[in-house]
Amino acid sequence: MTQPEPLTPLTEDWQRALAVVAHPDDLEFGAAAAVARWTGQGKEVVYCLLTSGEAGNDGMTPERARVVREEEQRASAAVVGVSEVEFLGLPDGLLEYGVPLRRAIAAVVRRHRPDVVLTNNFRETWDGAYALNQADHIACGRATLDAVRDAGNRWIFPEQLIDGTQPWSRVREVWAAGSPAAGHGVDVTGTFDRGVASLRAHGAYLSGLGDGGFDAEEFLEGMARPAGSRLGTRFGATFEVFQINLH
Repeated sequence: MTQPEPLTPLTEDWQRALAVVAHPDDLEFGAAAAVARWTGQGKEVVYCLLTSGEAGNDGMTPERARVVREEEQRASAAVVGVSEVEFLGLPDGLLEYGVPLRRAIAAVVRRHRPDVVLTNNFRETWDGAYALNQADHIACGRATLDAVRDAGNRWIFPEQLIDGTQPWSRVREVWAAGSPAAGHGVDVTGTFDRGVASLRAHGAYLSGLGDGGFDAEEFLEGMARPAGSRLGTRFGATFEVFQINLH
């Protein structure tokens, strides 16, 4: 059997990251331990959630789920050192790639002015074969990639450039966590436990998965160990890196 290619360590000579994902818990399914590593280095990470995950609990009304899942996301973020969590309030399960979504994300990029932007895997599958990705994840990632470039062009969404807001063209890269095409990674051996605790903070959501017996540590370890072996560490997190070209 062919061995997976080694992962190239992500660069860490940056100070501010913006994470844009579709739902509460998206970052916690693999990337939160990396966020904990970075905040531990003194870096600043801001979370932007496009939806509040209000359609994710079959046994809970969307109105109630919105409140609960926002509370759980804030608590989860705090575990890994993130204090700023923003919700855009877009409809869960109905995100569509297009100009309105690009516009919304570009405004967030211009406001927070990050060095790097994180998002989730937006390939069609999780494994490069059969495990289909979810429509919101695909729309979010594609729109984020384009919105990062939009944010640097003053002639795209110029109505946002008021009250001192300026174009922001200094995003170096977009990093998509958990992509089957990932070629980069980060050692999360020292922060793996905080990543587990961050996922466990989504208790209401996790209790509705399958038979209710979901084991956060076992699930995350199943991804972190193979990633770590490709990095030469115990545990790792994988990312697909997209270089930003504004032209």
